[in-house]
Amino acid sequence: MEQNRVMRQQIEEEIKEEVEAKPNRRIRVRLLPIWLRLLIVIGLIFIAVLSGALLGYSVIGGGHAMDVFQKSTWTHIFDIVNKGA
Repeated sequence: MEQNRVMRQQIEEEIKEEVEAKPNRRIRVRLLPIWLRLLIVIGLIFIAVLSGALLGYSVIGGGHAMDVFQKSTWTHIFDIVNKGA
């Protein structure tokens, strides 16, 4: 019984020494890889631009919301912008 207790203490001391000897390096595990983060950011930017154009054209401009996706709308906008140049 006494011998088991002594051996347990020796093992615990050895484990403590091993833990203290190793430097505490924390390994960071990324849940999302960098390339996926970039794709998510690009996708969110794309959605923000589309929704901003949709809301701006329909609410501020007073047009129909889906007309912002027509080519004729953008050619008209470019003609207005380039007319002053």
